[in-house]
Amino acid sequence: MEKVNKLKKIFKNEKIDGYYIPKNDEFFGEYTPNHNDRLKYITGFTGSYGFAIILRKKNYLFVDGRYTLQAQKQSSKKFKIKSIPNELPKKILRKNLRIGYDPNLSTKNTIRILFGSKCKLIPINYNLVDKIWNRKNNHKIFKFYNLPRKSTGKSYNQKISQVSLNMKKHSADLFFVTAGENIAWLLNIRGKDSAYAPIPNCYALIEKNKKIKLFCDLRKISKSLRNNCKKVEFVKLESLAQILLNLNRKKIIIDKASCSIFFENIISKNNKILKYQDPIYKLKSIKSKIEIDNTIYSHIFDGAALTKFLFWLKKNFIKKKITEIKAEKKLLNFRKKYKTFKYSSFPTISGTGPNGAIIHYRANKKSNLRLKKGDIYLVDSGGQYNFGTTDVTRTISLHNKSNRIKNIFTRVLKGHIAVASYKLDKKTCGANIDKEARKYLKQIDLDYAHGTGHGVGYFLNVHEGPQSISKNDKTNFQSGMIVSNEPGYYEKDKFGIRIENLIYVKKYKSKFVFDNLTMVPIDKDLIDQAILNESEKSWINKYHNKVFKNLRNFMDKVELSELQKACSAI
Repeated sequence: MEKVNKLKKIFKNEKIDGYYIPKNDEFFGEYTPNHNDRLKYITGFTGSYGFAIILRKKNYLFVDGRYTLQAQKQSSKKFKIKSIPNELPKKILRKNLRIGYDPNLSTKNTIRILFGSKCKLIPINYNLVDKIWNRKNNHKIFKFYNLPRKSTGKSYNQKISQVSLNMKKHSADLFFVTAGENIAWLLNIRGKDSAYAPIPNCYALIEKNKKIKLFCDLRKISKSLRNNCKKVEFVKLESLAQILLNLNRKKIIIDKASCSIFFENIISKNNKILKYQDPIYKLKSIKSKIEIDNTIYSHIFDGAALTKFLFWLKKNFIKKKITEIKAEKKLLNFRKKYKTFKYSSFPTISGTGPNGAIIHYRANKKSNLRLKKGDIYLVDSGGQYNFGTTDVTRTISLHNKSNRIKNIFTRVLKGHIAVASYKLDKKTCGANIDKEARKYLKQIDLDYAHGTGHGVGYFLNVHEGPQSISKNDKTNFQSGMIVSNEPGYYEKDKFGIRIENLIYVKKYKSKFVFDNLTMVPIDKDLIDQAILNESEKSWINKYHNKVFKNLRNFMDKVELSELQKACSAI
């Protein structure tokens, strides 16, 4: 409580009753670097999403259904854990409380959704956590770099032209791009400002005549990048606020999801902000043929690594006394054997027994369990490859004999097959599909507290919009979109089940269908064939036949025998 109490001592001078601490830093990336993770510093919570509100006498940590169990374990001694979206601050806090916040780390949309008109929000242009957190900013400087033209499908000039057309359509003079992932896509560049995604931390200002200013740490810009991006003017980050202040009587598109209140307030002083979404999210979500082909290729290498790992695990978990952390490290080593692998696309979830029930579990020395006979093991992992991003979950039997677990696993599998087999049309959206994924669990009054699928980037973020498979998503699926297919079930303090493949929308004859990218066997030891229909059995057999054909050349003699067994027909 020492950190929290130090923070509360500042409240009196600031004339506030509380302080809002989000997970993100000023670049709003998915994975906040440790040196900027103020939420983790104050609360001890390590999940990728959440926020805290520190009041004079109470402390709240708000997380969604993926993280409630994790937050209880990590932070409940100091914080009251609240589950969003059901328990938002505007539903809990007393009226007219003066809540301080850093306008560099918040968007107007977020503040409106969380607080409504319940509290008085007080902007403070320096971060109060930084007042009590003395740390050295000695992280490495990584250069931005260009992707080869052959790996993108479109040049950055073609992409800028697409964006320029969108600007003209909406009579915009300028477009302020604040999401690093979107700038990466637009300019065909990547960086290393995130531990798990090749995101460059930067901002861009695009004029309707296609001129671009890129604001960043200029130490990250090489001569070759300047030569390859001749239409781009590279400007030091410290100049951005003043350049925005100098704008006058312009019509400007901003990204409401990642443009901070600090920048939005500067822009809105003398200009008109147009109410349109950043068009790059949609453009980026529709992958080119080259991007899809490279992603397919990446998934074959990734599938070989994960499949070899699963064979090793099943054979050795008893005699080698394998723990969650040991398994996680072994999987990473299998991936590293392929030269196209760069690094993990998110922190690996390696959970057995009760830890499998924590949806975004991260094994540590205190929580680390040994894999034991009779349990099941859940591993959710992925990689960044040259070029492609993977994300896959498998749930594995450790000689488990429970008929109930088999029944639930098979119902999760039935939901997974229903998603993969869904008949798409031009009006299909994630909300339509999500119902099908949950149907078989709901027949026995079970469900799961997360969406069924998220969009995935191309050698970018493992979570990408606008498409998803979830209860409220209305984005229509289009050819070239990639999405995860991951229904599951989690029983507190007992076990967790999830089956996840990445799939993409493919044009087949005159129709659109989902096609699997992930190439990893599904554990038949957990399937209750009695509750599968013939169509579902056929889907499993066709999928496993495809897995076998793609992976057989990667296997040694013993592994090939294991693969034949894992992919044999049911």
